[in-house]
Amino acid sequence: MHESSGWLLLIFASIAASILAQFFPKISENYVSMAVGAIIASIPFFNEMLPEFEPEVFMITIIAPLLFFEGQAMNLNRVGHKLKTILGIVVILVVISTVVTGFALSYITGIGLSLALVMAAISTPTDATATESVSEGLQLPKSEKNMLKMEALFNDASGIILLNATVLFLLRGEIDYSSTIINFLFAAIGGALFGAIVAFIAIFFRQALIRLPFDNAVNAQIMLAVALPFIIYVLAEEIHVSGIIAVVCAGLLHNSEAQRSRFSDMQQFYLGNNIFSLVQELLNNAVFLILGLNFVRIVMDEDVTFSSWIWITAGIVLYALNLLVRYLYVLLIMKRSHRSALIFSLGGVHGAVTLALVFMAASLGLSSNQFNLVIMSESVMIILSMLVPSIVFWFILPKEEHDTGEKKKYRQEMVNRAISEVKQMYLPEKVKQSVIYDLRDQNSETSLRQFWQQWFYVSRRPAFSKVERSLEQQALLWSFYIEREYLAELLEAGEVDSTDLYDLYNEVALAEAMVLDPKNSFH
Repeated sequence: MHESSGWLLLIFASIAASILAQFFPKISENYVSMAVGAIIASIPFFNEMLPEFEPEVFMITIIAPLLFFEGQAMNLNRVGHKLKTILGIVVILVVISTVVTGFALSYITGIGLSLALVMAAISTPTDATATESVSEGLQLPKSEKNMLKMEALFNDASGIILLNATVLFLLRGEIDYSSTIINFLFAAIGGALFGAIVAFIAIFFRQALIRLPFDNAVNAQIMLAVALPFIIYVLAEEIHVSGIIAVVCAGLLHNSEAQRSRFSDMQQFYLGNNIFSLVQELLNNAVFLILGLNFVRIVMDEDVTFSSWIWITAGIVLYALNLLVRYLYVLLIMKRSHRSALIFSLGGVHGAVTLALVFMAASLGLSSNQFNLVIMSESVMIILSMLVPSIVFWFILPKEEHDTGEKKKYRQEMVNRAISEVKQMYLPEKVKQSVIYDLRDQNSETSLRQFWQQWFYVSRRPAFSKVERSLEQQALLWSFYIEREYLAELLEAGEVDSTDLYDLYNEVALAEAMVLDPKNSFH
């Protein structure tokens, strides 16, 4: 009961973070989520409801589906063309970063080389969601943005494998290079093959189901798609291959399926996309909630000692060396410009996965003192990786320019034209007023008072007769036609931002689909 209450609290806190973020449009939702997590950890009653951080549970329930959905949003052909670049970033860059940072950290701080290498390995995974938080409201160049996304999809697996190797070096005093390379290849190639096989089976089953004369297969298919990343990750880890690479590869293959089957069952495709988007937002918020929660717990934990301030120096060195290695790799090996190298190096933001690796390292055999040093140093590194680019990007990246006032003006005129048409129709007065209210609601023109008046009216009045429902439906459909005609005029004129017009057109199309849906009980 206690554990289930904790999960419910995490879900409600994620929802609360989404709502609060709307009141602070200039602040990334991820930062708002971190603040909510920190507040929860500061309140003993709520803090005790949430279970202790378990890295395995975190990887299965949050990171696995997130990486699957991010893979699903990535074009497989693009990944294929960039495979050489990806392998360089997630293998060569990760190894160089670990070695250079580990040796430099040991030399500068006096930390033992074996422990310094563990800390360097933990600091290698990056977080695509965290990168989005530091570039909120800014135009991140497309090339660097894609590179950072592809890096974040695959380098978690590299970090985990290197962590295991460096922890063994810490405990045994030696590194088995041949065993490490074999384990890496087995985990990576095995994970990719396993993810691909399960994805192909799921795609075959889903496509076969679509072609069968079943009426209620939509919900079953969506539930299967949501459950798939959990199943893939757990099974992959059971056979000792990389669960992370398995879910990413499965997601990439599902992207190709979606491109060629989006119109075979439009209801399933549209509903599925909305559900995936909702789940992804909740999971993203949960990642940063957990990050904020654990930062406060670490500070408040009496077992974590602050007797030596070496952890601050270590955290700064970890961040600075990772930054330098990333910059030089892109500049010298990838032959990119100074600006591209700077953006890529700063965009390698760290998040909750790094924190999960700290706890994973503790479970592999770190002593209490070693764990204290590692967790405090990595926390400093995570904070710096989010704080520094948030400041620097603001000065070197162009701001996103989007005039929401123009879109509001077009929507207003669109609704006004539709209402003018309805007022000229011969309709029963109660039907006409109901249609006008619905149209005004498109533009959020109705006040709370009007809403409650309509609510009490609908609750008390008899339901519309069959004829009245038909008249209401026809009036709404004609209104939507008028709205589309207005948008088509603007689009043909070519003087308006087409993105705004397509957004409005999408809203009208969705409203029309809802009115036409025979399963819709709200008309």
